[in-house]
Amino acid sequence: MTSIATLPVQESARRPVSRRYLMCRPEHFEVTYAINPWMDTAEPVDRALALAQWDALRAAYEAHGHRVEVIDPVAGLPDMVFAANGGLAIGDRALSARFANPERADEGPAYHRWLSAQRFADVAAARETNEGEGDFAITPTRILAGTGFRSARGAHQEVADFFEMPVVSLDLVDPRFYHLDTALMVLGDTIAYYPAAFSGPSARLLAQLYPDAIIATDEDANVLGLNGVCDGYHVFMTDRATELTARLRERGYDPVGIDLSELLKSGGSVKCCTMEFHRRGQD
Repeated sequence: MTSIATLPVQESARRPVSRRYLMCRPEHFEVTYAINPWMDTAEPVDRALALAQWDALRAAYEAHGHRVEVIDPVAGLPDMVFAANGGLAIGDRALSARFANPERADEGPAYHRWLSAQRFADVAAARETNEGEGDFAITPTRILAGTGFRSARGAHQEVADFFEMPVVSLDLVDPRFYHLDTALMVLGDTIAYYPAAFSGPSARLLAQLYPDAIIATDEDANVLGLNGVCDGYHVFMTDRATELTARLRERGYDPVGIDLSELLKSGGSVKCCTMEFHRRGQD
């Protein structure tokens, strides 16, 4: 591991910031339909293992000083565990999701009801197809927005107007990386991403916006290594992304490896399980 004394000043000064997260326990988790290339209805799911792995993720967040709230799961919605897709919350505003696939459509109203019961000044239901933090990555100065498989491009303007923040549109082109959060992770003032998941113009735009970004390898992208959560210093992520873990350490972050192999059967990992309540001006 790189000694902190050898790191550049801006990297050695990284500090965690306490966050507030929303999660949904996978009490009804199963794979009974296939709406992305990761899902195989013929492969058995061990729900007890999924619950244990989810519990370990929640415990890791809490052990590092973060607040975790839990929405009640709904029978018949096996993918409701992926709370990141339920909506967006920035400052005193929240926008609930409008899902692309009919199998997940009822998740939007479920998350809307929960958000409406919180102390937000304004809670709205998306008019455009919008899968929450699955396709919208919040940074201190802008929102990076994915489209191509789930969230509609029209949702980008809706989000920009509702949260009064600039939105940068990015085109996803590989069906394995059907949400932005499978191919890009916010790391405070920079990002890590997998260029091959994006169209040529979008990959070039990211390189221009983030010249110091960490570039993920094929191997790490293929285990959803970029589907992680950063608190400014700790990076909660799959324990299978070994090269990305090493790169993050070199850059002054502290990776926290989490085994979510059972939930990976539905195409989700750490970030998918986590909706964050963002403060304005903070990733």
